Amino acid sequence: MDKNTQYDQILTHLKQSKTISQAEAIQLFNCYCLSSVISRLRKAGHDIVTHYEPNKVNKGNHARYAYKER
Repeated sequence: MDKNTQYDQILTHLKQSKTISQAEAIQLFNCYCLSSVISRLRKAGHDIVTHYEPNKVNKGNHARYAYKER
């Protein structure tokens, strides 16, 4: 597998004890469908948790994902 895929880049990012939101995924990895990548990671057996946090600019919440170490 090509180590430069968004899947691998996001997995590496999460495993380095970092979190990621959709806005950060766009900025860092040009990834416009983070939920799809997270879904694939979960199906591959990775334990990814979702935290919801309030938006800073407008009403509502957005998801922030983190890798859960076992």
